[in-house]
Amino acid sequence: MLKLFANAWKVKDIRNKILYTFVILAIIRLGAHIALPGISVAAVKAAQESASTGTLYNIIAGGYNSRWSIFSMGIGPYINASIIMQLLTVAIPKLEQLAKEGEDGRKKISSYTRYLTVVLSVIQAIGITLSYRNMFSSQGTITLLCSIITLVAGSTFIMWLAEQITNKGITNGSSMIIFVNIVSNLPSGITSLVYYAQGGDATGFVKVGVILLLLLAVVVFIVVIHEGERRIPVQYSGKMVGRRTFGGQSTFMPIKVSTAGVLAIIFAVSLIQFPETISQFFSVGPTFRKVIDVLRITHPVGAALYMLLIIFFAYFYTSIIINPNEIAENMKKNGGFIPGIRPGMPTSNFITRVVNRVTFIGAIAFALIALLPLILQWIFGLDVGFGGTTLIIVVGVALDIVKAMESQLLMRHYKGFLN
Repeated sequence: MLKLFANAWKVKDIRNKILYTFVILAIIRLGAHIALPGISVAAVKAAQESASTGTLYNIIAGGYNSRWSIFSMGIGPYINASIIMQLLTVAIPKLEQLAKEGEDGRKKISSYTRYLTVVLSVIQAIGITLSYRNMFSSQGTITLLCSIITLVAGSTFIMWLAEQITNKGITNGSSMIIFVNIVSNLPSGITSLVYYAQGGDATGFVKVGVILLLLLAVVVFIVVIHEGERRIPVQYSGKMVGRRTFGGQSTFMPIKVSTAGVLAIIFAVSLIQFPETISQFFSVGPTFRKVIDVLRITHPVGAALYMLLIIFFAYFYTSIIINPNEIAENMKKNGGFIPGIRPGMPTSNFITRVVNRVTFIGAIAFALIALLPLILQWIFGLDVGFGGTTLIIVVGVALDIVKAMESQLLMRHYKGFLN
């Protein structure tokens, strides 16, 4: 990997893309430490001293320091809007037709995604401002309105920066922003491990060593799951033209183990935290507050529900991405078939059966990994801020970065060869 980065740095075009990406990421991290207008510095310091590692959303947004900054919402609204538009593309025929119209259709869908991002940003900004109302020096209408406008502008600006990274930088911009925000929490996670080792008994360092080995094993396991795929052999029949045969070949159709990937976890987190999000807008009673406490991931009931939701959304998202009937129909039109399986409906049923089995393995694996911080907390009594879902995101984005650099180096190699 180090050799790959060294070779990429020697190429001027790729080096400029890397530097461009670093500059934008530096701007985002700088904005994560600029406080909202009118917020009380004393209240922020008091909240930081009493704050723990934070939820997944706070970690993705850049940590607890980012909760009171102009970039408090981070890339979250843009990701939610992208996911909603992806689902609506399947549900609404007009959007599905736009998606099939090529570049022009994708541009229109991207435009709709931006508008939806602004709408979601406004709703979330109102909730955040009302939630942190007591932390403002003045609770007047002007102050709260300035906070809402600033949050919406910050989220829209991050959306634009993410698109700039995608167009002019390395790999997907949204993934890079989430990656950097998560990595920025690594020092606090290391500090908590050091305090845990020094503050405990003689076995403290042994427990920390076990935790680090466990995290290393989890990283390896995530790589295996992320890169794992089930290859279905496909045979294409040849066509006789005169005395020659054309088109006959053997290939395979890859079915990834983690088709949904971390999106299933993001869906599950969003749904299980929905009651708590609603409570930010309205004053709730003690019964509703108990429901919120039970649905927290740290509660056994919430953890079990969280795992079931991950499995459900893994199947749900995979069913949207992979259409066995369409695959079988296209395969039949092109003269392809799976050895030992008749074309048509038997092929569709076979693909469905394989996809369901592979998806189950990936969903169970990611659900267990997502619960890793809770398992460590229950066993060792340690609040780990760098594990589970964050590891899945970091490892996945790191692999995407490596693949993007490899493809750009390979493309340049072929260009140089052709020239």
